[in-house]
Amino acid sequence: QVRLVESGGGLVQPGGSLRLSCTSSGSIARIDVMGWYRQAPGKERELVAVLPSGGSTNYADSVKGRFIMFRDNAKNTVYLQMNSLKPEDTAVYYCNAKGYIRYTFNAFDAWGQGTLVTVSS
Repeated sequence: QVRLVESGGGLVQPGGSLRLSCTSSGSIARIDVMGWYRQAPGKERELVAVLPSGGSTNYADSVKGRFIMFRDNAKNTVYLQMNSLKPEDTAVYYCNAKGYIRYTFNAFDAWGQGTLVTVSS
């Protein structure tokens, strides 16, 4: 009922930039929080940035000052602008949304399929 589709991953050199996007669709009454997470090989999934509806973005210390998360409500899309990328940013990046389903108002916690970001020279 809720679908998140990510795009924008790829291979980039250290110091470069990438912009990820995540578009939501489906029977959504309301999204309360959207976030970006990442999972590096052999590591657990970790929070990168989270944006509450009507609030401001919170970032992991490791990406503060380099990554910017923002949303375009008209396009039902959130973005993660990643600058000054480092090899340690290499991971699969996942979009997450928490909110409520239209009509039933059942809560949902949805994930995208993930997009791979590789930072390497």
